[in-house]
Amino acid sequence: MKRIYPILIQDDKEEKCYIVDIPDFEISTWGKTVLEAIENARDAIGLTAITIEDDGDKLPVPSELKDIKEENDSDIITLVDVDIDQYRKDNDTRAVKKNCTLPYWLEVKAEKENINFSAALQLGVKQMLGIQE
Repeated sequence: MKRIYPILIQDDKEEKCYIVDIPDFEISTWGKTVLEAIENARDAIGLTAITIEDDGDKLPVPSELKDIKEENDSDIITLVDVDIDQYRKDNDTRAVKKNCTLPYWLEVKAEKENINFSAALQLGVKQMLGIQE
């Protein structure tokens, strides 16, 4: 699911960096350059979004650009696109243990062929969900 969220980038001349406020998630990040600040904003949104989803909550509805207020003339208000599903796929790779059962004859045959049961289960679930890599 792709979403676009507004961000506010402020040039912090004292710290020689760019501070990014992400109002819809009530979080902030920063970067040494504008590019790094935007990339870090995308990462912060992705990480926060999968945490929100894992908690069973709904993602915030993106605000309109016109509703984001500049604090000074050097502020940059822009949009950041985030593919939440792709972010999860790329970053949430922790392994979880699942117990499953299968007929004894199938286990014997699979073990003779040196089939990795975890890999086989992952492949089968991906096929059932229509996920192609």
